[in-house]
Amino acid sequence: MRALVTGGAGFIGRHLAHRLRAEGHQVVVLDDFSTGSRPGADALAAAGTDVVDGSVLDVELTDRLVAAADTVFHLAAVVGVRLVVRSPLDCLRTNIHGTEHVLAAAHRHGARVLVASTSEIYGRNAAVPLAEDADRVLGSPQTSRWSYAEAKAVDEAMAAAYHRDCGVWTVACRLFNVVGPGQTGRYGMVLPRFVDQALRGEPLTVYGDGSQTRSFCYVGDAVTGLLALADCAAAGGRAVNLGRPEEVSIVELARRVLAAVGSAGPLRLVPYQQAYGPGFEEVPRRVPDIGLARGLIGFDPKVGLDEVIRLVIADRQMTTGGAHAG
Repeated sequence: MRALVTGGAGFIGRHLAHRLRAEGHQVVVLDDFSTGSRPGADALAAAGTDVVDGSVLDVELTDRLVAAADTVFHLAAVVGVRLVVRSPLDCLRTNIHGTEHVLAAAHRHGARVLVASTSEIYGRNAAVPLAEDADRVLGSPQTSRWSYAEAKAVDEAMAAAYHRDCGVWTVACRLFNVVGPGQTGRYGMVLPRFVDQALRGEPLTVYGDGSQTRSFCYVGDAVTGLLALADCAAAGGRAVNLGRPEEVSIVELARRVLAAVGSAGPLRLVPYQQAYGPGFEEVPRRVPDIGLARGLIGFDPKVGLDEVIRLVIADRQMTTGGAHAG
């Protein structure tokens, strides 16, 4: 495979690029480093990956890189609740225009495209579990929280239209809370933020009352799913959930982190408005139905949450010595 990974210096992108290289594929990473890791990109380059500093908003650059690939893993996006709420316009521009540039280039050059989507697609639909045909339940477009969900929905619609109308092979992968070593809490990701606080002996900051639930999927399992879907002809034109259907409340997640660190530190409840500003809306539950992925590619995530927590703790201790890395 000649693979292009947009957003490849990000958390999932780095894991994906390393796996592609380990399996013998040619890999090019495109990243503008707005949130991607430069040390992580240096490690990719040292392993033989070609790293390009640039943006999917650059039409000519995107076209040239897609032309040299047969498969594009399009992960470039504004991600993280904190960043989305703070910069909704950047979110819309990058996520919509960037995806359009990638898909148009793939049409011109005959590349296949896997578009990384998100469980945010479902909005505040609290049905359990969420299948791919579940309704999208969103708040007002005036609420910045939903700009990311809207942008990714447009991404999926464009991918499906390019598949149906132009013959481009596409698949949209709806990722549910992917976690693991190398993830930062800087943009609102909860597990690395909890781990950093616990290692520093600080109270763990829980937004809201902590009763909201999520389903966390180990990044290695998610990458296995992405690679399998990219090679699955029957997935063409579809949207597919990738996640691990183990549901846990955020308060329980915090307690598991404290237990794994060996800390008796307290929890500190912070109102959403204080954390994200006025008008923020939270989602009470989010659990994936992975029946479609299981049927298409035999998707079966193996690594449980407690093991992921241990891996993240070990990674942060090795990287920072237990100190805050941001």
